[in-house]
Amino acid sequence: MNDYAVLWEWLAFGVRWLHVITGIAWIGSSFYFIALDLGLKQRPGLPAGAYGEEWQVHGGGFYHVQKYLVAPAAMPEHLTWFKWEAYSTWLTGFAMLCIVYYAGAHLFLIDPNVLDVSAPVAIGISIASIALGWIVYDLICKSPLGHNDTALMIVLFVVLVFMAWGYTHLFTGRAALLHLGAFTATIMSANVFFIIIPNQKIVVADLIAGRKPDPKYGRIAKTRSLHNNYLTLPVIFLMLSNHYPLAFATRYNWIIALLVFLIGVLIRHFFNTLHAHKGRPNWTWLLAGILFILIMWLSTAPSVLGGNGDKVSAAAEPYMASAQFAHVRDTVMGRCSMCHAQEPSYEGIYEAPKGVMLDTDARIAEHAREIYLQAGRSIAMPPGGNVTQITPEERKSIVAWFEQVSAAN
Repeated sequence: MNDYAVLWEWLAFGVRWLHVITGIAWIGSSFYFIALDLGLKQRPGLPAGAYGEEWQVHGGGFYHVQKYLVAPAAMPEHLTWFKWEAYSTWLTGFAMLCIVYYAGAHLFLIDPNVLDVSAPVAIGISIASIALGWIVYDLICKSPLGHNDTALMIVLFVVLVFMAWGYTHLFTGRAALLHLGAFTATIMSANVFFIIIPNQKIVVADLIAGRKPDPKYGRIAKTRSLHNNYLTLPVIFLMLSNHYPLAFATRYNWIIALLVFLIGVLIRHFFNTLHAHKGRPNWTWLLAGILFILIMWLSTAPSVLGGNGDKVSAAAEPYMASAQFAHVRDTVMGRCSMCHAQEPSYEGIYEAPKGVMLDTDARIAEHAREIYLQAGRSIAMPPGGNVTQITPEERKSIVAWFEQVSAAN
């Protein structure tokens, strides 16, 4: 059981690493092709069916790229499909959701002070909301609103407003922002799986069969790709937000998330305009900076989703009931709670690191596994070279406490 905790931690690390790798690959190819598409030049003498071309230099050589809106006259012998980057990013992201938030639902997903439900119910709500997001988004895009880019973006932003607010009334603050990111990332991946790649395959099949492909499939795929382009930066922020309690554990965390979406759109607008050779809208950086200052101001509001209070989950009860708990509690209170508290007393610390508070018996019991791994099996905590001088004997008592309770349960 104790080796299981260590193995599980390494599994989470490995999957997170893979998620970052695949995410970099997907974002990189997405940004490149949007920039390439916007920078295409039209000139007399292009091959039949070619929409535009661009010359690029990289890696000591020159590249001559031409784009066909439908397809070239003959199918090329080698055709590269860009899809597995998106699929792998979503699969590894969902795996992370399972490893961290579903397996650790009592700690990271459920806050009884927000919505007191069982782990299966919370996980069901999570999965249903993510799936529903794609269904609603796809229906809106296929409705008459889909023909009006401005109206479409306004309606989609309203959907995000509702989901951001709704998630903060379902889960912990940390899980709320993470789920808004998963909600959006699922839309992006589903765009690739259900729309972009199938549309491209229809065009290829028509070309192979000798039929004239319908250009509408390319237009639809391009629109969805552009949506993905504008959603990328907010998703990255939301995925990183779980490391910063000033983002997820404050009163206006859902408004902060929405302002991040606006900042992401502004930044992508700057680069997309630049790549299209339509000028440099530097005003976007000024407005993005103002919005970020507003985010910092909003984060100073008192936190309302900072932990589980005095309620203890069934998973944490055995750790509190242990005969060794009193000694471990005294160690944690003396060595850790000056930083990990609702109101930290350690100089220079104004918010509990990662929103983890260890200032009550309940909170210590809920974080038993993290205390075991961070301060028992490793010397990650306390930081600063053991700044609070936790002793080897105290570390051993933490290990003995966790391992004894885990083995009995």
